[in-house]
Amino acid sequence: MLPQDRTIRIDSLSGYEKMIMIQPCRYTDGHDSFLGKLFCDDRYAAPRAGILIAHAFGGLGSFEEERAKELAAEGYIVLAADYYGDGKRATDSNEANALMTELNANRDVFARRMIAALDELKRQDNVDPNRVGAIGFCLGGKAILDLARTGQEFRAAVSFHGVYDPPANTTSRIVPSILILHGWDDPLSRPDSVLALAAELTAKCDDWQLAAFGHTGHSYTNPAAQMPEQGMFYSQLATERSWKAMLAFFQETLTHD
Repeated sequence: MLPQDRTIRIDSLSGYEKMIMIQPCRYTDGHDSFLGKLFCDDRYAAPRAGILIAHAFGGLGSFEEERAKELAAEGYIVLAADYYGDGKRATDSNEANALMTELNANRDVFARRMIAALDELKRQDNVDPNRVGAIGFCLGGKAILDLARTGQEFRAAVSFHGVYDPPANTTSRIVPSILILHGWDDPLSRPDSVLALAAELTAKCDDWQLAAFGHTGHSYTNPAAQMPEQGMFYSQLATERSWKAMLAFFQETLTHD
């Protein structure tokens, strides 16, 4: 059982009231320290499948925490990771862009931090280390793809409206099954980058799929995204469709040993 930091009640997607336990989680990559959060419902039997969440460019916040609660209500143990360090969150878009730019210029560091988060999730006593998945939103989608590109062993990776450019150093084989959930009108991931990613995955990944949503831009899962003139806007329909696709994907890839 995870030590309890605080307990909340939420309604799960299936309509049942659950008790979700939330615990701070400190870990390190050997260079820097990080402050993530663990989420679980202890009424599910252990060991269980684990899910890693990589946050968007603003840092680990309420959006990712709500997604973690929803996944915990489905029976997964969830680590909402921190890839900026010490739980750092941007206070405005300028700071967020600066933090993002620093990591984009140091993709090896970015990948190292994601490997540390994956290892931390696998170390949890009630997580089956052989049944681990990962999801990421926006910059977090890039983080999850970069994690897969290192050759790390985990089952499944899901990118929500991610950014697809590969780092300079990648493995020759991508181990996890990959699901790309993409807004076709995303200005940060235009059709040419989608086709390049498809070619990369075809060459390196045995099992990948892509769902592209028409008339949908960047950050489409986030209700706070309200900048249609910049191609960033919330879509309830695409959000619902992509979440259902992710749950089905994890049911397929994480249920069995």
